[in-house]
Amino acid sequence: MLKLQHYQNTKPGWSLDERDPKFIKSLMPILGFLYHYYFRVQTSGWENIPEEKVLFVGSHNGGLASPDTSMMMYDWLRRYGTERPIYGLMHPKVWEVSPPMAEVAGKAGAIMAHPKVAYAALRSGASVLVYPGGAEDVFRPHQMRDKIYFAERRGFIKLALRENVPIVPVLSWGAHDTLFVLADAYKIMQQLHKWGMPWLFGVDPVVFPIYLGLPWGLAFGPLPNIPLPMPIYTRVCPPIVFERYGSKAASDRTYVNACYQLVKSQMQQELDNLIKQER
Repeated sequence: MLKLQHYQNTKPGWSLDERDPKFIKSLMPILGFLYHYYFRVQTSGWENIPEEKVLFVGSHNGGLASPDTSMMMYDWLRRYGTERPIYGLMHPKVWEVSPPMAEVAGKAGAIMAHPKVAYAALRSGASVLVYPGGAEDVFRPHQMRDKIYFAERRGFIKLALRENVPIVPVLSWGAHDTLFVLADAYKIMQQLHKWGMPWLFGVDPVVFPIYLGLPWGLAFGPLPNIPLPMPIYTRVCPPIVFERYGSKAASDRTYVNACYQLVKSQMQQELDNLIKQER
């Protein structure tokens, strides 16, 4: 615990204290305008959230803007305020590429997507929001927009098992139409990098999307985007509770895989139902 506290005090993204309730409250009018008038969000299922801390697991969309994430957070804040804390795990590369952007996100409740930080957040009594698919998910091609995609990452399952918390799936549909990802050229760029081409900013981007969207028109690479004003539908699903919890369960690879498939299949079914309802 002392080692974790040392990291929290010295490394950006590791401290839970970076979250600033006053700053979060100052964002509410802007988020409210986007919620009601720009994305015209329709949401459901908030009665499914239990009173205790949970691990929210989502599949997100819409490039670096990821508007469904901010709209989900707005829904949380207008119901529970800043008094019921929630932290969102954010990709470590944000701190490498743009420290100022990471600092602003940290004030809004973002913490680095690292197991130690996630464990600390849950042990503080807060809930945690994670998008296991990361960059590969948020920039997945438009033809995959109706698919739950976690890029085969299972760390969130181990986190839930070790900390004995239920998983609450959070879904959205429509945000992937705020930009149109045509393809991911990462494998081509990775080969060029092996031949000597340096990465921009010296950082491996993990994905290299080709997309249509604002403000660039046709864009190459994970560039920031301005989301198009498309309707977004979100849903909070009933909690998923596993049969076994604890360190032993989290170390059982077969059991972790079974839990992963359960979460993925249930979320896909819920997303299919949401799409049928809103189309």
